[in-house]
Amino acid sequence: MIKKCDHAGCTKAGTCRAPKTRDLKEYWFFCQEHAAEYNKNWNYYANMTPNEIEAEWERETFGAPLKDKKTANADAADYAKFINDFLTGRTSFDRAPRRALPGPVMSALKTLDLPVTATLRDAAARYRTLAKKYHPDTADDKKSAADKFAKIAAAYEILKKHFGKK
Repeated sequence: MIKKCDHAGCTKAGTCRAPKTRDLKEYWFFCQEHAAEYNKNWNYYANMTPNEIEAEWERETFGAPLKDKKTANADAADYAKFINDFLTGRTSFDRAPRRALPGPVMSALKTLDLPVTATLRDAAARYRTLAKKYHPDTADDKKSAADKFAKIAAAYEILKKHFGKK
């Protein structure tokens, strides 16, 4: 239901909400023209001293001050450690510890010349590239190409199993 503009004497629809108080729980409903006029003249910090405004800003930014000094100091120390770790590049706080890759997987990655962060898609693309290069039917040196192709194929099979693809 559309209300009538709350400005005295206005008969337009009150489609714009404007705060009545600082707690922002009660609102006036004005037409656009009167809402613009009201907002232009409304001051959120009216009747507050500069010190009260500063305290309001700090409370809104940092939250209510802690009364318990021990808890406040512990929180400050945790925050300082977090910032220090972030700035010095210690990112252990934002990821789970890595587990080492099994030896055969590491060997397979090395055979395909892939980093430890490689995905199955990376492995497949590298396998196709190397398979074209070292396939016995297309290579000049058939014997060494057959050995190299066998190693590449075996490495790719190991990586497929590691990534859960049969």
